[in-house]
Amino acid sequence: MLVLLPPSEGKAASGRGAPLKPESLSLPGLAGARAAVLDELVELCTADEEKAREVLGLSEGLRGEIAKNVELRTAGTRPAGEIYTGVLYDALDLASLDAAAKRRAGKSLLVFSGLWGAVRVGDRIPTYRCSMGVKLPGLGALGAYWRDPMARVMPQAAGDGLVLDLRSSAYTAAWKPKGEVAQRTASVRVLHSQLVDGVEKRSVVSHFNKATKGRMVRDLLVSGARPKGPAELVETLRGLGYVVEAEAPARAGRAWSLDVVVTEIH
Repeated sequence: MLVLLPPSEGKAASGRGAPLKPESLSLPGLAGARAAVLDELVELCTADEEKAREVLGLSEGLRGEIAKNVELRTAGTRPAGEIYTGVLYDALDLASLDAAAKRRAGKSLLVFSGLWGAVRVGDRIPTYRCSMGVKLPGLGALGAYWRDPMARVMPQAAGDGLVLDLRSSAYTAAWKPKGEVAQRTASVRVLHSQLVDGVEKRSVVSHFNKATKGRMVRDLLVSGARPKGPAELVETLRGLGYVVEAEAPARAGRAWSLDVVVTEIH
């Protein structure tokens, strides 16, 4: 099983480990594309702080994030699973997993990134600020920039098993499963169900959407479940206590759509 995750805007400080070693990152087929984004991002943030703030979409209060990008090549690193600290990752809580679940996480979780394309949670990276929605002056919109490199490496990364896609829309732009890979891909959204005047209303609530996805991934890792395809994933999640509504694709070469329905949001 390969689980595709979005990164988080919030990130921990760079670690005290050795500086970035690009050649050590997973998916080595992305090395050239990563180098190009890294070069332009560092140059932008070094040369013109005000322009960098505009390009990166940072408020005045986040101006300090630019300095982190300036130091990307020399800053200390830590595993990507420790760098990302947003709601999904808080709920996933990788640090508290037992040894077996941590090994499964290292093999199955892949985090998409505007800067790195995608990394595994064990890859050592520095903290940074560069979302997939950024449009760099030289490379253009990163969602479009990453499409060709990702199309070359992702089919192999996906292997022959289930692909569980939990990415947000900005990150799905970088790679969309096609053909045979799509047929074993399940795209998940979380819906909050509540009664309003006796009528059920459903809505997507961003914070709790992320938290539920984090808990769901954690439960899958802890259980050791290895669903082979979307239909088996539905049964696995139901067995773990989730209310899941599934829609098989109407045509071959399309991904499954899964709704996880929750009545309590926390």
